[in-house]
Amino acid sequence: MTGGRKSFPQPDSLMDEFALIELITTRLDARPGAMGGVGDDAAILEIPEGRQLVVSTDTLVEGVHFEVGALPQDVAYKSLAVNLSDLAAMGARPAWFFLALTLPDLDSGWIESFADGLNEAAQAAGVALAGGDTTRGPLSITITACGLVRPGEALLRSGARVGDVIAVSGSTGLAGLALDERSRGREPAPAALAALNRPTARIELGRSLVGLASSCIDISDGLLADLAHISRASGVGMEVRLRDLPCPPELAELPQEDRWNLQLGAGDDYELCFTVSRDRWDQVEQSAKAIGVPVTQIGEAVQGEGCICLMPDGRVFQPGRAGYNHGA
Repeated sequence: MTGGRKSFPQPDSLMDEFALIELITTRLDARPGAMGGVGDDAAILEIPEGRQLVVSTDTLVEGVHFEVGALPQDVAYKSLAVNLSDLAAMGARPAWFFLALTLPDLDSGWIESFADGLNEAAQAAGVALAGGDTTRGPLSITITACGLVRPGEALLRSGARVGDVIAVSGSTGLAGLALDERSRGREPAPAALAALNRPTARIELGRSLVGLASSCIDISDGLLADLAHISRASGVGMEVRLRDLPCPPELAELPQEDRWNLQLGAGDDYELCFTVSRDRWDQVEQSAKAIGVPVTQIGEAVQGEGCICLMPDGRVFQPGRAGYNHGA
């Protein structure tokens, strides 16, 4: 995190900017290869020979991407996890991240909890803070995550071919269920809350898909919305079989169409959706089993364009949710 002009004048705030930077950085580990950076004007990243740098940036805004009053440790954890999920979808190994933190005020207790949540997510992924910025304003967190891949190994959205299997990791819909329950004034099930507040970036699965998957994307805006990105980039259609969608117990209790809508369009899942040729599926399944991540075939890439969903009786299902649209 850089120095420079103070963003938080005194005595209007409880801490100054430099105390904030020190508080956060002392809770986060350093990583070899990042020279300078935290406390300097910029970071110098040493990229190992024979590796390419993969970079992803996401911003989370209070009231849009997380609830007003959400626990700071959960906000921090999710902010980093959603960026790491993008790296996972590219098959990259996380290395560094940068944090731009906008705060309405400098509450030291909030910041300490935030730093602890950030450190928990960072340690789990083996990624380290390399720099960033702080400023005053409505609460928002922008993280830029950097990962490494060998040249030519990055997973892309553009490689799906007709006949490829469509698959997902874990299950979708639980985060959406948590939001729906909250909107009705009900307390969500623990598994749904965990999916919403503490998503797991499928980093090891993404690494295991390198050389096997023909395309990959992480599910942030909804399964169908994100699968449509693969469809467009690859020039193929996508046929999803609703009977094959993995269904956790919390969703099994819902009316069938309500469940399908959550699984297809609620978003905020941060699972991986990928395609793979049928003759490589056994390898994918074995690799996923070895790292403890369930993967499920849910359909097939077909001739044509766009995505269709087939109900168990073969009829086409028209989803009631189109997925999250940032511009809507």
